[in-house]
Amino acid sequence: MNIQRAQEITQSGEFPNIMFNGKRVYIQHVDPDKKTARIYPLDDPEKEQEVSVTDLIEH
Repeated sequence: MNIQRAQEITQSGEFPNIMFNGKRVYIQHVDPDKKTARIYPLDDPEKEQEVSVTDLIEH
């Protein structure tokens, strides 16, 4: 995924199918300077993590 698309998702309130390491995740925040996103798995909201936006896949 690219930074622009990740920012669109967080700003629009969309809830597309975003995957990280085989798990569906929610994007909370995007940092365009670091090119990272704050995410958590839908089945485990306590496991927040910061990952590279390029590691996110939209299905």
